[in-house]
Amino acid sequence: MTEHILVAEDEPRIASFIKKGLVAAGFQVTVVADGPSAHDHAVTGGFGLLVLDIGLPGADGFDVLRRLRSRGSALPVIILTARDSVGDTVAGLTGGADDYMAKPFQFEELLARVRLRLERARPAPDRAVLEFRGLALDPRTRHVAVHGTTVELSAREFALAETFLRHPGQVLSRDQLLRLVWGGDGASSNALSSNIVDVYVRYLRRKLGPEWIATVRGAGYRLEPA
Repeated sequence: MTEHILVAEDEPRIASFIKKGLVAAGFQVTVVADGPSAHDHAVTGGFGLLVLDIGLPGADGFDVLRRLRSRGSALPVIILTARDSVGDTVAGLTGGADDYMAKPFQFEELLARVRLRLERARPAPDRAVLEFRGLALDPRTRHVAVHGTTVELSAREFALAETFLRHPGQVLSRDQLLRLVWGGDGASSNALSSNIVDVYVRYLRRKLGPEWIATVRGAGYRLEPA
């Protein structure tokens, strides 16, 4: 089945450039040119990924992203921005983006990132055990092992470990982890609930090993062992 990609970009030249490249790579592509249209298309559930420009009219990309994540949407999002400052990068990742690219960019790099995010979002229907670089977790038996050695986890620690294993290498913000593991609303999270995430990440590091979960300063955490 051909993946359908939504491109939200208000510069016609760039939108055409991206669409032509993605279509040539075998994807279906829909282009919209403003924030409200990007949000309305994205929530239909008919797309596998959103390429989202930050500088959109009507509502900027950050606002679109916040609204999608507040609704619980897990649609993979790659943000595009002419603003390549650290602050904008952190804002995008903290807001729930899966990846980002600063303009100008090479299409081949964007295509590689699109394929990677689609692959990571795709469920593995016949693989019961989740594995990543020596860490294995079986959701059915609740068995966890690090390089073959069994590790005992509490129910909440197990849920946090499973969440990381379902998003290997992806930066997960505290708000995302609150939604996915505790069922909280990121928009209403407070210092206490954010601290809960930090506490359980520490618990998990003690049991799995401190090298397993990297801290991405100002953005969240990532399962990517040193």
